[in-house]
Amino acid sequence: MVLLVQYTIIFASVLMLVALGGCFSEHSGIINLGLEGIMVIGALGGALIMNLLPAGTNGFVMVVVTALAAVGFGILYSCLLGVAAIQFKADQTLIGTAMNMLATAAATVFVSAFNASKNPDNTSSTLQYISQKNAFIVRIGGFEFNWFMLLAVILLGISWFILYKTRFGLRLMACGENPQAADSVGINVKRMRWSGVLISGALGGLGGIVYILAGVSEWKFEVGVAGFGFLALAVMIFGQWKPTKIALAALLFGFFRALSNVYTGFPFLANLGIPSTIYNMMPYIISLVILAFTSKNSKAPKAEGIPYDKGMR
Repeated sequence: MVLLVQYTIIFASVLMLVALGGCFSEHSGIINLGLEGIMVIGALGGALIMNLLPAGTNGFVMVVVTALAAVGFGILYSCLLGVAAIQFKADQTLIGTAMNMLATAAATVFVSAFNASKNPDNTSSTLQYISQKNAFIVRIGGFEFNWFMLLAVILLGISWFILYKTRFGLRLMACGENPQAADSVGINVKRMRWSGVLISGALGGLGGIVYILAGVSEWKFEVGVAGFGFLALAVMIFGQWKPTKIALAALLFGFFRALSNVYTGFPFLANLGIPSTIYNMMPYIISLVILAFTSKNSKAPKAEGIPYDKGMR
């Protein structure tokens, strides 16, 4: 039971962070289907920094620097979406798809080259962070508390406050609802959309490093992040683009994802004889079922996905 709670919270933290990133982007009017790729690049940045920091680095420094690296790499990669969608008004669905495909391939090549630079016989796409991982964890009895769990809750509160209690947040949402009206009162729509995209990159990159630290001490980058970016999009839609509802949806989806890790610890589940692959598929099946019944009532930002043309009225 402790492991179920532990994995539920850590996977919910990942989904919440990435879904909040998508929320900021879509509230600005840009659909970010590239969250999967942003997660991969963020995870790559964080994992590389963990490997490059010298042995004996202070735990607090390790956590902060790794988080900043993941955020920085995520922001940098999200610039591809910003340039293509905002500056060149390209199709946002195609951009996101291309970003997802490029990220996994690029990360695989980069990690292979990084490993080969240290050992010519090692060209694998796997990065290890066995000892470094201890800096992120505090053991409370049988429960492994990860500092990113606390950070996710803090960022949830900050996201809610920014969106609903600040001028910036209200302007951001105005650009996703009616950019022409926002522009008419002096709001720079392009600037706000860039802000939404970069924030989504920061949160998506952070979600990536949290994901690969969840329960393992190495990561093979050729597998990407196993569809978690798309699962976060489902969380965002089910949560109606609202931070508090996104948090609840993340806990629900996180529970089913955690169940695939620990079901063998529950005799009544283990004795059912259900293949492990079914449990691994469960969060994605649940997302399809839930969205099939709820997506028709979704209230997405009205102008999301529509390139802004100042001349349109």
